[in-house]
Amino acid sequence: MTNSATLGLFGLGTMGSALSLNILEKDFALHVTNHEPEVVGAFVKEAENEGLAGKLHGADNLADMVAAMAPPRAIILMIPSGDPVDETIEKLVPLLAKGDTIIDAGNADFHVTRRRTKHVEALGFTYIGMGVSGGEEGARHGPAMMVGGSPAAWSGIRDVIEGIAATFNGEPCADHFGPDGAGHFVKTVHNGIEYADMQLIAETYGLMRYGQGQSPSEIGAVFERWNKGVLESYLVEITAKVLQALDVQTGKPAVDVIVDAAGQKGTGRWTAIEAVRLGQSANVIEAAVAARAWSSEGKARVAGSAIFDAPRDALVLNDADLEAALLLGRIVSYAQGFRILDAASTEYDWSIDYARVAEVWRAGCIIRSSLLGDIAAAFRGDLPEGQLIFSKAFAQLIRDSLPALRRVVAAAVSGGHPVPALASALGFIDTMRTARGTADVIQAQRDFFGRHGFEHIDGRRDQHGPWWD
Repeated sequence: MTNSATLGLFGLGTMGSALSLNILEKDFALHVTNHEPEVVGAFVKEAENEGLAGKLHGADNLADMVAAMAPPRAIILMIPSGDPVDETIEKLVPLLAKGDTIIDAGNADFHVTRRRTKHVEALGFTYIGMGVSGGEEGARHGPAMMVGGSPAAWSGIRDVIEGIAATFNGEPCADHFGPDGAGHFVKTVHNGIEYADMQLIAETYGLMRYGQGQSPSEIGAVFERWNKGVLESYLVEITAKVLQALDVQTGKPAVDVIVDAAGQKGTGRWTAIEAVRLGQSANVIEAAVAARAWSSEGKARVAGSAIFDAPRDALVLNDADLEAALLLGRIVSYAQGFRILDAASTEYDWSIDYARVAEVWRAGCIIRSSLLGDIAAAFRGDLPEGQLIFSKAFAQLIRDSLPALRRVVAAAVSGGHPVPALASALGFIDTMRTARGTADVIQAQRDFFGRHGFEHIDGRRDQHGPWWD
């Protein structure tokens, strides 16, 4: 690690342990510690069993770990987000030397990362907010990593981060995207797209299961076939496996013994909130966040099924239409995610490279898919009005898929099947293909009740309607 920081890691939970083994496996030296000293001992034994303890240094506490590390140091925090991170930073600060770096590798609110960066750097240290995607498997064998912080801080850890990252065609799926909260914001948007993609897949499954009466295993086989085509992706791949799995105890399809209430850790909600705040409402992501919230209201939905006549109509849909509808929904979710990134990059002067974001997401992360190479190419080429959906490759895909999405949504709505994300994707595309919409009426209403004024079609601003004559 010539010219690089001495690396430490605090927090040997599931993700921390997996990432530590990954670091050691790539032949980097690593110091580790944990709140509970006994966890450190157990991890050292695990590393020894895997033949990876040669460059591992365990310590009973933070102070001992930092003291054993030669400066400059870079300490990765793999602990729960929120107060634990702030508390750990305050414990670390008196132990560090000028030029040392603190790396928060959790799912942090980028606003908090910006605050922490300002605080830590004012003390003479450097701070990195790093998004890590891929779950335990990714952390162990190669995640996608999105780094935010000063260029100097990035240069001190770059060889390690690129060394442990997933790769695509030999290129590391990790990069530096800008100062302070840029890395964590890119990860937040990644998770928002993840929410949308999962919801789109779930809605498609629902139409096949409850609209067409197919069994989970039959649907899983279709998803398995789709994963060999334009829908190739990690989420479609695992959905095929999930739907074809059987519960060991009952022999029933595994999905049938799972309560239909989806959990969430907040990152999808953060994406929706930031989208609205930045004036880039991402309605597919918002629909996915809303659907998860509604899913938690199981008792209310049972009552509603009795009050509003639960049976849903049978649907006549073909796999080709469903595949095209899911593809178009996915394209819109990606496009909306990049619109949010663009708005934030402008707002915070981050200069995010959107093509590199797409490239970093090609392997190691949850939303990796075959579309991301085309997205990267689109951002490197001609992008009319800066809109991904207007690029040559995606415009043609959308033209080809739109009739299918329309048929799927129309059938679902007519048959009483909820498809909030698919319907939102259709609404977005229809809006973006309408040269003159209906906001003129809204502006007239605003002027009527609040004298807010409007822009005239001849270019004059702050005009008022005849109702004020």
